[in-house]
Amino acid sequence: MRKIKILIVAVAAVAVAPYASADDIAEPTDSAGHVPHRLREIEVLGVKQSPDATLASSVEINRRQVERLGAVAMKDVSAVVPNYYMPDYGTRMTSSIYVRGLGTRIDQPVVGLTVDGVTFLNKDNYDFDIPDIERVEVLRGAQSVLGGRNTMGGQINVYTISPWRYRGVRAMAEYGRANAVKAAVSWYGRLSSTVATSVGAYFTMTDGYWRNDYNNARVGTERQGSARWKLSWRPVERLSVTNTASLSLSRQSGYPYESVSTHQLSYNDTCYYRRSAFADGLTIAYSGNRITANLITSVQYLDDDMTLDQDFTPEDYFTLTQKRREWAVTQDVFCKASRGAYKWLGGVFASYRTTDMTAPVTFYDAGISSLIEEHRNAINPEYPITWSERSFVLGSDFDSRDCGVAIYHESTYTVGDFTLQGGLRWDIEHTALDYRSYCDTAYDTWHAPAGGERVLYAHTPVVIDDSGSLDRTFNQLLPKVAVSYAPKAAAERGWHVTAVASFSKGFKAGGYNTQMFSDVLQQRIMGIMGLSAAYDVDKVISYKPEKSWNYELSLRLKDRSLGAAGTISAELTGFFIDCTDQQLTVFPEGTTTGRVMTNAGRTYSRGAELTLSYRSADSRLRTELSYGYTCATFKEYDNGRSDFSGYRVPYAPAHTLFVSADYSLPVGSVSGRPLTLGFGANVRGVGNIYWDEANTLSQPFYALLGADVRLQTSRWSATVWARNISATRYDTFYFVSMGNAFVQRGKPFAAGVTLRLSL
Repeated sequence: MRKIKILIVAVAAVAVAPYASADDIAEPTDSAGHVPHRLREIEVLGVKQSPDATLASSVEINRRQVERLGAVAMKDVSAVVPNYYMPDYGTRMTSSIYVRGLGTRIDQPVVGLTVDGVTFLNKDNYDFDIPDIERVEVLRGAQSVLGGRNTMGGQINVYTISPWRYRGVRAMAEYGRANAVKAAVSWYGRLSSTVATSVGAYFTMTDGYWRNDYNNARVGTERQGSARWKLSWRPVERLSVTNTASLSLSRQSGYPYESVSTHQLSYNDTCYYRRSAFADGLTIAYSGNRITANLITSVQYLDDDMTLDQDFTPEDYFTLTQKRREWAVTQDVFCKASRGAYKWLGGVFASYRTTDMTAPVTFYDAGISSLIEEHRNAINPEYPITWSERSFVLGSDFDSRDCGVAIYHESTYTVGDFTLQGGLRWDIEHTALDYRSYCDTAYDTWHAPAGGERVLYAHTPVVIDDSGSLDRTFNQLLPKVAVSYAPKAAAERGWHVTAVASFSKGFKAGGYNTQMFSDVLQQRIMGIMGLSAAYDVDKVISYKPEKSWNYELSLRLKDRSLGAAGTISAELTGFFIDCTDQQLTVFPEGTTTGRVMTNAGRTYSRGAELTLSYRSADSRLRTELSYGYTCATFKEYDNGRSDFSGYRVPYAPAHTLFVSADYSLPVGSVSGRPLTLGFGANVRGVGNIYWDEANTLSQPFYALLGADVRLQTSRWSATVWARNISATRYDTFYFVSMGNAFVQRGKPFAAGVTLRLSL
């Protein structure tokens, strides 16, 4: 199933060792061997959560669950969450997430990501591995009050292991099909009674599942490494200072795009993605008698390089190379407090990001001949043209900056069985783009009379150097209101039932279509040759923000004891989303190579989500089920050529399904430690997914079967696993380039062995 890149990848890395549950980890002590009485509170001071987290629709995935799933990326964890879908689009750069009918392939995300409270601004950097995950919290629905822009679909919060709560070494080694290797090692320790630290390293590689029929080269190979260092200082009981630094390097080949007409994966040019990323987050948390104060500062750096054969054919048409360097700084300051029935959280968030990017498109012989010369000469055959050189570059350089500031507040008040919650965020963002588009080439015009000899008529230089600046400011008020009902009388009888109704506004920032500059430049060239341009910068370069009004009802049952039979939990949620100016990735009329973000007038998304879990009284048997249904349709969308009102929104699946069962059986002991034999199986399903606005093409619903058998003690484990056991054939992506349709193949059957050690 498509890796749900967001950092769940980090979650899978969590499989680095056979983790004990949080309750099994020994409580840290001071130099005298006593447990500091405020330790548990300080552990969560830097976490920005709603004053009453029970009001949010959420799924929490702990370390044991991640290990059982064999998750290695956020894409894998998405399968567990109803109506969350993070497909595997080519490389780690494309971290698209679809939630409840919202989402798009490029640019701004609909789901926010934080790691230990640090907000990551660029979704192209969501897909990285972290080998020390404590747990992952996935919130569904708009989280705009605390999360801000680009969280209209939800929020993913990743929490890493604290060296205060765990001491020792954790290690993991894995080998699977396609020469897939994973290895990780981490150490957690204390340097003194006030200082604790952890260091870890992670490496993964694979030869990929596919080959390019053109040259028999492997497609989908990857070499990735990362390192992480956390240092925590507690100079006094009420103060905690933690700094976490991470560095990751990734080198991938791509892309497994198969021609729909030939059923071949065959292209002649090199395709790859290379990324180097660094992030450092500093959290300072102070706890007073009535209030806690938190300051989270981060610096993020991204340096990546993508090169791809943009036509994905064996012919020499054109190649895109995109290189980018980006720096980002975030600052979050917030306080939270409670007094009796009243709780509140409020703060200020600020960010600044600057990006320097070059994205030249190189045209080669076949592209010049078929896309330019043949098109032009068909119109004026008496005066045909030939290009002076059989390759030329359409250059595009960009320097973008965006900065934002937000003030937010959220309060809850409990009266009897009812809890009321209200929140408001004022978000201001300014974005600016400096661009330069250029080319330097030439063509010859010939006079070719019927029956006569062709002679040179003119030599025409094509020198274009356009530059300009664009800027926009977005100003949004984002409210939220929720009410819950949890009858205490039912809780006294063991029924912990909560009914929740909520209303909120979501916001997704607008932006600029940098992908379209090469196409605009190509149209400028056609204009020089006497053909009218189809579009210009002013018409296609920018797109508007996306806004949504979200309505949600849910009924939750938590940890209902069945006595000797075990414990169950359940949640049923219904939602309706009224979205205006929903952002869509389309191929505009007149273009031959590009894609453009546009805005649909209005869409409706409605659906339901169900989660069920069961644990036997002896905890040997655990079962889980999550199902999501979404019907996302265009209410108003006319692109000038067709009216798509009533059609399904493309790329967002109608159904998501996850079912798992895990059983463990004591079989003896090793060195005095209990030895357990475990069996697990799961089914992950997704579909129907429409590939176009007209709903003429789709990927039907498909299900992937996985299973594992493991032998483990509290110190080590050995697992044999298999995924997509039935070798189901499915596609995860569909697109059109130059009128040719392509699909990305889903991952085939795979099996392997994972070893884990905890000392």
